[in-house]
Amino acid sequence: MIWVWVFLGIALAGVITVASYGVWLAHKAADLFSELQMIGTRAEELAELVSQVKIPSTD
Repeated sequence: MIWVWVFLGIALAGVITVASYGVWLAHKAADLFSELQMIGTRAEELAELVSQVKIPSTD
């Protein structure tokens, strides 16, 4: 009978570990998407600045 409780304890620890890892992974994914959005914003700003550059003609 004690083995049943041992295996249930191990299973419960495994479920808690998997759930914790899932929450951690979701937070990391949210951070990644936030950074990708910021990179997109910076790329738009860079494109705007580059479009403002005027190269003089060499006639």
